[in-house]
Amino acid sequence: MTDPPRWTTDQLTLQATAATELFRKARMEEPLEEYLEAFDKYQGFLEDLLETTVDLTQLEGQVTEVVTNPDLLEAFRYLAGPPISTDDLKVLADAAMSPKKLRSDPAMVKRILQVVLAGLDRRRFPWVVENREPSEAEKNAAIVASAALLATSRAGTARRHLGKEAQEEKVEETFLRAGYQKVPTRTIHTLSDAPGAGQFCRESLLGNRKADFVLGLFDRRVMAIECKVSNSATNSVKRLNNDAAAKAEAWRRDFGNLQVVPAAVLGGVYKIHNLEDAQRRGLTLFWAHELEALIQWIESARE
Repeated sequence: MTDPPRWTTDQLTLQATAATELFRKARMEEPLEEYLEAFDKYQGFLEDLLETTVDLTQLEGQVTEVVTNPDLLEAFRYLAGPPISTDDLKVLADAAMSPKKLRSDPAMVKRILQVVLAGLDRRRFPWVVENREPSEAEKNAAIVASAALLATSRAGTARRHLGKEAQEEKVEETFLRAGYQKVPTRTIHTLSDAPGAGQFCRESLLGNRKADFVLGLFDRRVMAIECKVSNSATNSVKRLNNDAAAKAEAWRRDFGNLQVVPAAVLGGVYKIHNLEDAQRRGLTLFWAHELEALIQWIESARE
């Protein structure tokens, strides 16, 4: 069996530097239009929220309408400073967020209102705390600030998701060009459930952990691949070490060191010592900008 590659510090540094430069280039070329479109959309949500609640002065009487409307609810969560996520709101208010349940449970709606008002951003909405009507300047400033918060948050989330999706599509296209066959997603309890040699599936449960790709190698081993995009060196710990490397250890423990080759395809910004730690924990590293190295190693297992 061909051992998976283990890169030296110099090799990791060279590839990590190249990945960082590509990340910088992509970030600088991101169109401002995407943010502006998001800003315009969320500005509309904020304007609708203030109109529905008469500039928040009648929020208590209109809260059921607000929390059962997805657009108004999103703007409503951003009244708090910092904003409250949907998951946090569920926990803090002990609430289910489905419109049907909210309409049938006034006490639940009241708890949601209390949670948001308890965290109300008094800098953006001073008139609510002072129990008065806002000036036009105050209202406009609150709408603009809140829309910017929403647009920034959503643009960042979309960028992370799109980055990972683009990387996964690139891996799939590379596999198909190499002549590998895509097969249906599946749950893999034992290695006999895995794709055959030269076949791959996406988003499949391998043991108790999901892999972005599971590929059957030509020497009857199975390769489990995670696609990771990190937007900062600090973020790389979460993406690589706390997630991908932890999965590698679990897969090797469940299926055996000789049966499974855990790997990660990386893009973005990474600290070298985090890359070295992931390798020590059994994760094989490849780079999204040099997928030919991944294909070359897979083909070496054929020999």
